[in-house]
Amino acid sequence: MRKFSEQFCRKSDTYFCVDKSVTAVVIKGLAEHRETLGAPLCPCRYYEDKEAEAKQGFWNCPCVPMRERKECHCMLFLTPDNDFAGKDQTITLDEIREVTANV
Repeated sequence: MRKFSEQFCRKSDTYFCVDKSVTAVVIKGLAEHRETLGAPLCPCRYYEDKEAEAKQGFWNCPCVPMRERKECHCMLFLTPDNDFAGKDQTITLDEIREVTANV
């Protein structure tokens, strides 16, 4: 999911949050959902039935709002004009591990 997120940033001209801990937690959540549900379901939303939502696909990353309007609820993919957008389109595995070690 880290590599996917980096590639999508470049493809969509978006950037990770200036606070890399946001990026790390979201990427870890996407990876966990991909492993357990078979799809990278948005980890920042509440679902009555995660399996049904993953099959439906609307909230699978990149979700429909991101693909259609560049609106990322998770703050993973931010447009350059967003106040929370950083300058990076990359994050290391070590950064993710460090932030999410106790999550």
